[in-house]
Amino acid sequence: MSPSTSPSTTPSTTPSTPDDAGGTTRRAAVSVRGLCKAYGEKVVVDDVSLDIAEGEVFGILGPNGSGKTTTVEMIAGVRVGDAGTVRVLGLDPWTDRHQVTKVLSIQLQESRLQAKITVQEAFELFSALYDDPLPWRETAERLGLGEHLARRFGQLSGGQQQRLSIALALLARPRVTILDELSTGLDPRARRDVWQIVRDLRAAGVTVLLVTHSMEEAQELCDRIAIIDRGRVRALDTPEGLIRAAGEATVMSFVPSAPTDLEELRLLPGVVSVEVAEGQVLVSGGEDVAVPVLAALAAQDVLPRRLQVRTGSLDTAYLDLTAPRLEEHA
Repeated sequence: MSPSTSPSTTPSTTPSTPDDAGGTTRRAAVSVRGLCKAYGEKVVVDDVSLDIAEGEVFGILGPNGSGKTTTVEMIAGVRVGDAGTVRVLGLDPWTDRHQVTKVLSIQLQESRLQAKITVQEAFELFSALYDDPLPWRETAERLGLGEHLARRFGQLSGGQQQRLSIALALLARPRVTILDELSTGLDPRARRDVWQIVRDLRAAGVTVLLVTHSMEEAQELCDRIAIIDRGRVRALDTPEGLIRAAGEATVMSFVPSAPTDLEELRLLPGVVSVEVAEGQVLVSGGEDVAVPVLAALAAQDVLPRRLQVRTGSLDTAYLDLTAPRLEEHA
């Protein structure tokens, strides 16, 4: 396989993606077709295809070493693929790198500045690179860096360095931005503040590619999520769609009022698992599992005390979708 060297042209037919309601379509800001990357014998990205809509927050999840970061680095033009094509607003990031940098910004998982540069110097330096940057003082204040302007990069905590990296990525007013492990090292308040910035970007029509290990973050922010494992897209849907598709869409917990035939519960349609922990019964299954479980308990004259019924989380859906592949790794 050889890197794509096709000229940068805006496709005559622009790919599109469904809107949130599943009706009309929006133009794809990022279009990926048949993307591949290998290092020697090791295939890192294997035939990945994606369309990401303008103004969409698109999440990419996957185990460590699954090819997530390599995929987004090829989208940004930081790496060149061995095969396939990438278009960002019609531009080829591998051959039109200069033009792509005008519309796309990236905050990598590990970004380092020169240790002696101060926060203010970093803001002034990066602002000078753009024709119409965001007001950097306002950006610094919003990300909690206003009182650290005189501090050197090497003196900042890991969370402060992360916030500075995010702020510098947003100065260019990008139309597409890639945020890799957005909230790593942030305390709960700072994490919530950064999440609000992502929501504001979406409201302004900016396309956000969010690479994360945080299921809470992905479920809270993303319109759609691709789960990548061993270099391939294993699932792509809304967070709610991924949860519905997983085996454990509902989790029930209760303390039985009397001895209970758990084997009978395990045999009920839609039940995936029945476990007991410290006297509490946990039943996991499909989204309609609660009714037959309650009926079976009533037939046994068992009252489910302290009953809780929760919809499944993205965390359980992710484990359900990736566990078979993780077993193959082992």
